[in-house]
Amino acid sequence: MLHKVIYSSLLLSTLSAPSFAAAPDQQLNKNLKKANHSVSEKVITWRRHLHQYPELSNREFETAKYITKHLKALGLEVQTGIAHTGVVAKLKGGKKGPLVALRADMDALPVTEQVDLPFASTQTSTYRGNEVGVMHACGHDNHVAILMAVAESLAKIQDDLAGDVLFVFQPAEEGAPEGEEGGAELMLKEGLFKEKPDAVFGLHVTSSLNTGQIGFREGPLMASEDSFTINVQGRQTHGSRPWNGVDPIVASSQIIMATQTISSRQVDVTKAPSVISFGAINGGVRSNIIPDSVELIGTIRTFDQAMRADIKKRLVKTAEMVAESGGAKADVHIDHGYPVTVNDVKLTQKMTPTLTKVAGAENIITTDLITGAEDFSYYALETPGLFFFLGVTPQGQDAKTAASNHSPQFFADEQALQLGVNAMTQLVVDYFAMKK
Repeated sequence: MLHKVIYSSLLLSTLSAPSFAAAPDQQLNKNLKKANHSVSEKVITWRRHLHQYPELSNREFETAKYITKHLKALGLEVQTGIAHTGVVAKLKGGKKGPLVALRADMDALPVTEQVDLPFASTQTSTYRGNEVGVMHACGHDNHVAILMAVAESLAKIQDDLAGDVLFVFQPAEEGAPEGEEGGAELMLKEGLFKEKPDAVFGLHVTSSLNTGQIGFREGPLMASEDSFTINVQGRQTHGSRPWNGVDPIVASSQIIMATQTISSRQVDVTKAPSVISFGAINGGVRSNIIPDSVELIGTIRTFDQAMRADIKKRLVKTAEMVAESGGAKADVHIDHGYPVTVNDVKLTQKMTPTLTKVAGAENIITTDLITGAEDFSYYALETPGLFFFLGVTPQGQDAKTAASNHSPQFFADEQALQLGVNAMTQLVVDYFAMKK
């Protein structure tokens, strides 16, 4: 079912600005509250523009221009062209202090939008040789708009900030096109953290929470992601005489079953969960021909870096030895993807009161482990990180039944945007206060 939403005019404010609890500098918090309120209308305007004109990974050229124009207008030091289309800006506080990085991802997905909005995307592009619709089906338009608003809000109180802020607008979180590098890993490779931040913060909108809610957990939050291809080589023969050849289909089925014991029997399930899934089996052309080879494609998800490395070794060994036992040969290729996204325990514990103050204790949700992956994980390997989720399913609707991220029916409630702005700016201000 399509979402029917009527927009009459921009709201002067979305969520009512929270009353921040007393802090070391109450005047600074008052100024911050005022600055945040001043961007409440703009953040919606920016989000609608970005939503209407999405761009795929490593192709975010117009998005980057849109962001750059805004950041330069704020008087910030801006760098462009990092990791192809990435934009980075630095705000220098009026007082000496730590450096905090804030990240927003910019890319959209090859999805045709099915949400009934006056600013719905009608954009198309080419993906893997096919013409596709393009949509911000994961909500990155919200992330960019929020960080643009955060930059403007903090710029208004720049002289009072006891530290510097690095705004990171990152391309290709959904993965670079085949044959290309991109995303957080490439930004770091090109020197993003040449001046290493003391902490990095990021957020992601989710339909699994309602507007007003913030979800996170300390320690592992999101899984690592590694894809693999196993080519099983046999020897072709007639299906009525299998003994005259080597059956790669039978060997492949044995490999699939054997690898399931890696997670269930070979690694310590009390330490962290893991998943090995096969997504495709390709081989053979007709019923009475045993083929020469079969291709298996799958994914590995873990929540521990050491376990991740161990499972990959066990996958290779299991596939090779099972194939060999039947006279076949298995060639395993692993495409090493995103690491485990880990929220630094000490940083998370220190900043939990800030998020509680902004959203209210009743709206703070301890999330379950998430088997999806995020390349924010690369930043959190370099410096303490905190990544949290911002609910965008309208209040009164069941978030459990809402269309998920990556769905053509994914819908983000704009009333959630202001809470994202308030949370990110308050994290910066409170982190600086702790470091005095």
